[in-house]
Amino acid sequence: MLNQANILRGYKLEALDGELGKIKEFYFDDYYWTIRYLVVDTGNWLTERQVLISPHALAAVNKEARNIAINLTKKQIEDSPALDSDKPVSRQFEVEYYGYYSWPMYWAGSYVWGAYPYIPNDDEPPPTNP
Repeated sequence: MLNQANILRGYKLEALDGELGKIKEFYFDDYYWTIRYLVVDTGNWLTERQVLISPHALAAVNKEARNIAINLTKKQIEDSPALDSDKPVSRQFEVEYYGYYSWPMYWAGSYVWGAYPYIPNDDEPPPTNP
């Protein structure tokens, strides 16, 4: 798992309307052993804050071109809740962040992704627990 994540470091992120930046590092959830956020180096764009991208936004990986398509626009990211680069990710930030994008909250259920054992597709109802 960790080796696979390291392969993605340096991949370009392609927003719906252009290049966003490169993957700098990952925020890892050591309870579920999963990546919660990609940390993006945006170059000269949005230098005043840290940019985090949830795996919910990932659309496709192109290994040959070393890029990852995400289903967000640069404007959506620019207008998203800001995380100060010198502070850890707090639950308060995550509530704002997940609410902004209307994604299901991963901590609101018993699975890795909350009510889901995997990242759900749009309009997919949560599974029923046995």
